[in-house]
Amino acid sequence: MDDILTIPGLQQFLVHVAVAIVILAFGWLLSNYTGRLVKRMAVSSVRIDPTIVPMIYSVVVWGIRVLVLIVALAQLGIQTTSVIAVLGAAGLAVGLALQGTLQNIAAGIMLLILRPLRAGESVKVVGKAEGRVDEVGLFLSRFQQYDGTYISLPNSLVWGNPIINYSRNATRRIEFSVRLLYRYDAESLLTAIEDILAANGLILKEPAADVSVVDQGDYAAGIRVRAWVRAADYTGVLKQLQHDVWLQVHASFKPQQR
Repeated sequence: MDDILTIPGLQQFLVHVAVAIVILAFGWLLSNYTGRLVKRMAVSSVRIDPTIVPMIYSVVVWGIRVLVLIVALAQLGIQTTSVIAVLGAAGLAVGLALQGTLQNIAAGIMLLILRPLRAGESVKVVGKAEGRVDEVGLFLSRFQQYDGTYISLPNSLVWGNPIINYSRNATRRIEFSVRLLYRYDAESLLTAIEDILAANGLILKEPAADVSVVDQGDYAAGIRVRAWVRAADYTGVLKQLQHDVWLQVHASFKPQQR
């Protein structure tokens, strides 16, 4: 063993290898620590949208790791310019093989720039998912659906489909219809529904609520109910109004005279 260690240049090579390993280990730990630090700072900042935090974390961590890898290779005497050229060629080949993945990255960047949805908002990606946004990442967007299930979508599917954002505006309009046979006492029913709307303290005064007949058929007429509420109150008020109106419709039924 001593004879091997006395081979000219071997000791120096082993020193370089040891230093390169130390650099890689230290750089890996540094990337994790820096990523967590940046993530905590981004989360605590009121100026940074929570949606972009995961992408910031990924860019910081992998940016440091790539730099550390180049430094470690340079410590071993490898020409980093050649390595960068090889990595560039390999990146081009991988990019051609992973066009779908690159599309997801591009779509994720567009989602973060234009921000049609943000973490915590309630949205619907038409035909794909509907629920609360958990995260928009570099490759995937994650949603907690209203039925309690968790779904991840490639960013290209999110970007390539219509997005309905239920949380972006402060108010929303409730709208539903009731179909009434002509044996109902329509006049008193319209007045009763208007009273139900007026008695609900969560319904906004402006724009004003509206109850109107929208169509008349041979055997029945349609009554449309519209009211504006705060976006956060939409689901609860809609369910309550539908329940109250249904009870009122049942109470207004007039048996057919024989």
